[in-house]
Amino acid sequence: MTQADWTTRAQEVLPAGGFGNFDHSILIREGKGSRVWDEDGNEFIDYLIGSGPMLVGHGHEEVIDAVQEQVAKGMTFFANNAAGVELAEEICRAVPCAEQVRYTASGGEADMYAMRLARAYTGRTKMMKFEGGYHGMSAEAQMSLAPTNLVNFPVAVPDSAGIPESVRDEMLIAPFNDIDFARSLIAEHGQDIAGIIVEPLQRVIPPAPGFLEALREEADKHGIVLIFDEVVTGFRFAYGGAQELYGVTPDLCTLGKIIGGGFPLAATVGKTEIMAHFDKAKVGAEGFLMQLGTLSGNPVASVAGLKTMEILRRPGNYDRLREIGKTLQNALTESLGKRGIAHQIVGDPTLFDVVFTETPIRNYRDWLTGNAEINGRFNAVLREKGILKSPSKMYPCLALTDADINQTIEAIEAAAASLVA
Repeated sequence: MTQADWTTRAQEVLPAGGFGNFDHSILIREGKGSRVWDEDGNEFIDYLIGSGPMLVGHGHEEVIDAVQEQVAKGMTFFANNAAGVELAEEICRAVPCAEQVRYTASGGEADMYAMRLARAYTGRTKMMKFEGGYHGMSAEAQMSLAPTNLVNFPVAVPDSAGIPESVRDEMLIAPFNDIDFARSLIAEHGQDIAGIIVEPLQRVIPPAPGFLEALREEADKHGIVLIFDEVVTGFRFAYGGAQELYGVTPDLCTLGKIIGGGFPLAATVGKTEIMAHFDKAKVGAEGFLMQLGTLSGNPVASVAGLKTMEILRRPGNYDRLREIGKTLQNALTESLGKRGIAHQIVGDPTLFDVVFTETPIRNYRDWLTGNAEINGRFNAVLREKGILKSPSKMYPCLALTDADINQTIEAIEAAAASLVA
């Protein structure tokens, strides 16, 4: 059966013909190492890598062996299991803010519970987030994620139908990387703000020097819970995540993607005194935050995450990942620059993309200055040349070979040339 046949079938049973994630016109049949194949047998070098989880590549033999050993023992129990305990111990060793761990099945759930924890801990109701920041699918997270109506800050704009108007009143929206605005907003509303939730790298936009430090300072001053959403950056930027790389420790953080090794697993982690709100015996009925999930701490996901993290700890892996990313960033700069094509390379070597604009990218509104039509043409040629990526991100992985990188550079050169043809 062809990919077109599958697409037709999908349109009958799936809204908009897809899962709500990536391009619905492509169906991935299999993946191995750095490559994937679609249902028509087309082969791609994979810079999507499942939207981030497959940092060691698809089908890594050591991960498969660990998973198969666990599957033979049982796939899920809705009870504690040793692998989940061991994974929590390793997270606490690795992540600066992690003293305790509570599992969920998705990063969006972890973010939702982190915000709820902040409210339970402080007794306050308002949350502060940054325009363009992605924190899952909860009502709070869907405020000013990708607004087309650019209202004045700190007014929140819902990005989805079905969200009560009352949610908007509890959200304060600020521009990413604007320290002065953040300080003024907190000075005005600090007594009502339970938490500040932020991606240390907002999608692909790095924090300005001193920005995260200022949030930490203001949170301490006003008794606010600082939450880093590290679902993407955790165990990618460094073994201890973006908080290790940037040297700023939040009160809570959320993790996902890599800690499940390609299986559904995420976590809210943080300081014991805040995490205590998951323990009714410690905080009483009034302070108790109920949380459970059928697949939370799933043993198959836990062993996959443990083995993935063991591989990442091996000497040289993070240096190699960064070197791959820098090589690709340099190729983009060279190919586009020599043709005089306005662009910005935005992000970290472990996660980045090109934005077609002359405007330096410091926040969501700067990012909107990018030329979407040129971006689409550029990515289309990359796809034709066997490069699979998201419309706005490249995720390097450790399975990439020199041949993969050379093919990617050739594809970048062809895509850049097509823009001036």
